[in-house]
Amino acid sequence: MIVIINPNSTAAMTETLLTTARQMCPDAQIEGWTSHDGPPAIQGPQDGAACIPPLLKLVKKAYDAGASVIIIGCFDDTGLTEARALVPCPVIGIGQAAYDKAAQLGRFSVVTTLAVSIPVLEGNIAALGLTPLCARVRASGVPVLDLDTDPATAIPRVLAEARQAVAEDDISAIVLGCAGMVDVAANAPDFPVPLIDGLRAALERTMQ
Repeated sequence: MIVIINPNSTAAMTETLLTTARQMCPDAQIEGWTSHDGPPAIQGPQDGAACIPPLLKLVKKAYDAGASVIIIGCFDDTGLTEARALVPCPVIGIGQAAYDKAAQLGRFSVVTTLAVSIPVLEGNIAALGLTPLCARVRASGVPVLDLDTDPATAIPRVLAEARQAVAEDDISAIVLGCAGMVDVAANAPDFPVPLIDGLRAALERTMQ
């Protein structure tokens, strides 16, 4: 069983992640869990710190319930190190999965939500030793929850920033820097470079 844990309390985002995962892996047993004690969205280090204690409780609960793989559905990879230390099964962060996939293609840029998230993501990229391959972490100016509540406005803004990155950054891929961006690539099938979604990258790891 694969359990996707959304560290924020917005259940609609969990459902989007779960729907995407079940479409991608129709034969797998997949559950989506929401951290109801977490913040509504994770935007910056304060939200990240607040979400870790309830997230870790769910990680332990998922393992005890029989999870063979746990995916943390936050692009900041919030609590990933602590979760891996807590349970013996694989715990995959969607951020790390996306960066690893992008690095196989060459230089990449990240398009995230708000500027407050940039230092967190830059720190994660540095910790993975991938700073030389990351051209830039860019903010689209789209709040996390707008991706769920107003995708018709939010997704074009994300894609506009991604096109700017292609024009300016000399890159081979774009990493979509938010769990709420799972539907972005489907809205740009002819995009000039791969648009890498962390959830799909994480699920690909479970199939290897």
